[in-house]
Amino acid sequence: MSRAANLEEPGTGFKSDSHLERVLAGGHFAVTGEIGPPKSWDAEVIRQKAKLLKGYVDGANITDNQTAIVRMSSIAAGIIVKQEGLEPVIQMTCRDRNRLAMQSDLLGAAAHGINNVLCLSGDHQSFGNHPGAKNVHDIDSLQLVQMVKGLREGHFQCDEEIKGGGPGYFIGAAANPFAEPLEWRPFRLAKKTAAGADFIQTQLVYDIPRFREYMKKVVELGVHERTAILAGVGPLKSTGMAKYMRDRVPGMSVPQECIERMAGAVAGIDEGDKKARAEAWRAEGIQLCIEQIQEIRQIEGVAGVHITAIEWEAAIKPLVEGAGLSPRPPMRDG
Repeated sequence: MSRAANLEEPGTGFKSDSHLERVLAGGHFAVTGEIGPPKSWDAEVIRQKAKLLKGYVDGANITDNQTAIVRMSSIAAGIIVKQEGLEPVIQMTCRDRNRLAMQSDLLGAAAHGINNVLCLSGDHQSFGNHPGAKNVHDIDSLQLVQMVKGLREGHFQCDEEIKGGGPGYFIGAAANPFAEPLEWRPFRLAKKTAAGADFIQTQLVYDIPRFREYMKKVVELGVHERTAILAGVGPLKSTGMAKYMRDRVPGMSVPQECIERMAGAVAGIDEGDKKARAEAWRAEGIQLCIEQIQEIRQIEGVAGVHITAIEWEAAIKPLVEGAGLSPRPPMRDG
């Protein structure tokens, strides 16, 4: 049975009203992007970012206080994104809410026609602008997937029935192919799939040989037949960024080849010419990312890519076009 067939439920056709679900079920190589809400209530920031992604992605992740910094809520930003004709994928972390607040927010999001939710643990509060805040973590990300699936089936986490039935949600989760122990990661993915994850977005993939080995095991387990796996990709902005991600970001693998490519991009450009160096770095970062997308697309079991270009949303268009992934399947009217 194909993965597309597995995304359908007997008698209903689809689990949700999600455009992303339909793109995947149709056998298309999916593309999702990411929008970081502002540290303010300025809706125009969201609108401008949505305009940059519209027509080039099948869904836009709306981050939930990423890096534990206070920002406009993912649900509020998701409503604005939807008004702009772009499909939102709201992120929900376990860090900031207990199960009561989570379920309440999820019902509210569904009432506004938001169909996709990505279930995450959340960055530790010590990384953000309120390091003294208390983590909640009433449930973990695996339990959150189970809880959202329960809502879709028509009951709260306490098993009380939802009057009128459950909201249709297309449920996502995250996976890191590069975290130790490496051999355990495909089995962790299988657990999230069994819990109810309809799609997976992975950590950024720069180390393609290691990711290929990960996917080989995922395919052996048959997990790719039960969930849609979107590989995380992101354009590098500089040599320094590549080194920082290699050395300082847990669970990240950035090969020396990527660092050398970025360093070579500014060879011969005077260090004092910051504008020229930035332009050269960004051009090389986009080209490198295009090549990575094209290579990842050939790996068995990969159903799409998730492009992370926070505060560089303008990179989405050249990436999608350069990788041969444009035009995208059109959204349905209404």
